[in-house]
Amino acid sequence: MTCESCNANCQRFGKHRNGLRRFRCPQCKKTYTEAHQRTLGTMYISQEKAALALKLLVEGNSIRSTERITDLDRNTILSLITKAGEHCATLMVEKVCNLPVNDVEVDEIWGFVGKKEGHKVEGDGAELGDAYCFIAMERTTKLVLAYHLGKRTAKSTDNFIGKLAYATDPTRRFQLTSDGFSPYVSAVKMLLRGRVDFAQLVKVYGSPREGEQRYSPAEVVDSVPCEIMGRPVRDKICTSHIERQNLSVRMGMRRMTRLTNAFSKKWENLEAAYALWFAYYNFCRIHKTLRVTPAMEQGLTDHVWTIAELIG
Repeated sequence: MTCESCNANCQRFGKHRNGLRRFRCPQCKKTYTEAHQRTLGTMYISQEKAALALKLLVEGNSIRSTERITDLDRNTILSLITKAGEHCATLMVEKVCNLPVNDVEVDEIWGFVGKKEGHKVEGDGAELGDAYCFIAMERTTKLVLAYHLGKRTAKSTDNFIGKLAYATDPTRRFQLTSDGFSPYVSAVKMLLRGRVDFAQLVKVYGSPREGEQRYSPAEVVDSVPCEIMGRPVRDKICTSHIERQNLSVRMGMRRMTRLTNAFSKKWENLEAAYALWFAYYNFCRIHKTLRVTPAMEQGLTDHVWTIAELIG
């Protein structure tokens, strides 16, 4: 390193408290610190520590347990989630587009921000309450093609199906299966007409047993396949794979674990956490059935990504 005042070669002068090397000019005695390599463009923490924190988060740890393990402040961790989530959302848009697919399943997973919908009072913001994440997954490769966080409304459904249309090859027809949520029908007819063989699997529930009213749904007594558009293969009308993905979400995202105080307090934090999880699931996490990552099975990459590669 060269002194800016004397143009003399500086000498090593210990390390900064953040681990960066320091230098001192032998003539004017000015000291300098080596250039910071900022993680995600703005953060001063090392990439190794950032990668460790993110890996803990996508493996089911809470913010505070990650704080205790990494010695990072919880506000730093929240900022890291937000910035990593923005990066991963952009990555998903760039990588997961115009893909040839054969069999796609879609579903919604329930969560909430701040409080449950039934606990809202007058004056609460629109982002408080129930938050549904719509998820589309290719059945064979297990790749998450699209997701959308919103309310369980027709507008959110339209936005989600629009993202699915962007992610899939418009020249290749595929089979699509959803649950019985009625807004799917109009959304698919409007945005995927002529591209899909669409069916719904409508579940019939029995009367809830004792203790099931609050913590679990009633027993499913029947599942009725309904052909909506095109000529779907009846044996492939199934939502079991996407429902297993919902379990992975609840196991991998602490804020989606039921009956804890780890739920999201801000909408943007939940949105960033979903973006981080789906990018990690697609590119970094080896699927036990496939023995490779979904992105490798789809042909998007030839190796398992590390967290450091993911946040780039």
